[in-house]
Amino acid sequence: MLQGNKLKILNDPIYGFITIPNELLFGIMEHKYFQRLRRISQMGLSYLVYPGAHHTRFHHALGCLHLMQKAVRVLRLKGVEISEEEEEALQIAILLHDIGHGPFSHAMEHSIVEGVSHETISFLFMEEMNRKFNQRLTLAIEIFRGKYHRKFLCQLISSQLDMDRMDYLKRDSFYTGVAEGNINSERLISMLTVVNNELMVEEKGIYSVEKFLLARRLMYWQVYLHKTGVVAEQLLIRVLQRAKELVNSGRTLFASTALNHFLKQQVTAENFSEETLHIFARLDDYDILSAMKEWAHDQDFVLSNLCQMIINRDLLKVKLKKRPVADEKLEVHLQKLIAKHNISREEAQYFVFSGDISNLAYKKEDEKIHILFKSGKITDVIKASDHFNLKALSRPVTKYYICYPKP
Repeated sequence: MLQGNKLKILNDPIYGFITIPNELLFGIMEHKYFQRLRRISQMGLSYLVYPGAHHTRFHHALGCLHLMQKAVRVLRLKGVEISEEEEEALQIAILLHDIGHGPFSHAMEHSIVEGVSHETISFLFMEEMNRKFNQRLTLAIEIFRGKYHRKFLCQLISSQLDMDRMDYLKRDSFYTGVAEGNINSERLISMLTVVNNELMVEEKGIYSVEKFLLARRLMYWQVYLHKTGVVAEQLLIRVLQRAKELVNSGRTLFASTALNHFLKQQVTAENFSEETLHIFARLDDYDILSAMKEWAHDQDFVLSNLCQMIINRDLLKVKLKKRPVADEKLEVHLQKLIAKHNISREEAQYFVFSGDISNLAYKKEDEKIHILFKSGKITDVIKASDHFNLKALSRPVTKYYICYPKP
């Protein structure tokens, strides 16, 4: 049971004071599953590029809660009916939307957990917490999964103009120092309205939406898909894959109990049990970092070198191309590495590889961002805008990369 007066105020560097409005929300925040987010970095290994980017998923979740409170206030002032139960459910859903992230945010999904997205794990955590909090999260889960009949409530949680994006762009811009991402989330929220159960933006907010979409594109190329950040994440994925390979071949590696479980087991969506969830809840960035510090001195050439590259920030060379990398180019670098260190082709492929990154600031196929004109006309932002660049933002841009050891 929750006891005592738990109305709390927290200080945030972006928004100032954030209010935790009731005991249930505070109880959820105090839960060990939520506290774990203090130990999960918001931007993975981006701090290797932007030294200030050490903020966590915990920071981000609180920022989203604050923006959601503002959004509800604005919509109510405009005559949109939102019950107290719906308001509380929105706040719970946005607070917990990222609770399923693993260490360094996305690397886990591509290495030691197979085909299990963080959204799936978030849902499992919410179900588990719902049992602990006497089913008081049921409506929040319905909204989180997009199953609630009032569509605009679901759009506040997940859409092309949701509270999640509004916070992470502003927050990541602040902590990286990349000013281009600094959107005016207050202005955007004040322009929100609801028509026919759909979230949309009033006509006078169109320039704020344009700025938001442009900021998103710039942040992706300058920050989230920065080539050094991309190669660092690829190295981390390969570290975990190699560790798993060695453990499966009979090697014993230093690892926390939780990390060891995921190295030994084939964890998929089908066998992700309640017990697996409890073990996953014990995993965070520190498990991976402490393991890598030990593995950097392992006898295995691949594992030790990959770990040293991340720990000492002595990364692979990475080049961006406009076209896919030719197999012959990869082969040249592979052969050089094989000859230099007398290693097998399979081992060399951990250090020489190619791939692609793509960025789409606005997905025309998804639920569009609609602009409501004073006349009552409703138009997609791309058609409503006189900004030529917005059409370009709705086309995907793909870049190709090749990674190989420095000479």
